[in-house]
Amino acid sequence: MKDRLLREAHCGEREVVCLPVSQVQTLLQQMQDKFQTMSDQIIGRNILCISRIDDLEKNIADLMTQAGVEELEGENKIPATPKS
Repeated sequence: MKDRLLREAHCGEREVVCLPVSQVQTLLQQMQDKFQTMSDQIIGRNILCISRIDDLEKNIADLMTQAGVEELEGENKIPATPKS
């Protein structure tokens, strides 16, 4: 019965709430589950963003090829040399 009761202890001016171990374990498990769910969602969104960025980079490279622009080292770009 002690394990089910919520007890309050007074320490000077501070009030401390003592919960049974089983309730603390349940609360910690719930927090862990929520954290894991949020972590999985963040990882999923990151993977989706990476995939979209990869697609954009590919599309930009395709457009540059179609426009006759070659990418050099860094950000400098020059028109491609016409092939005879």
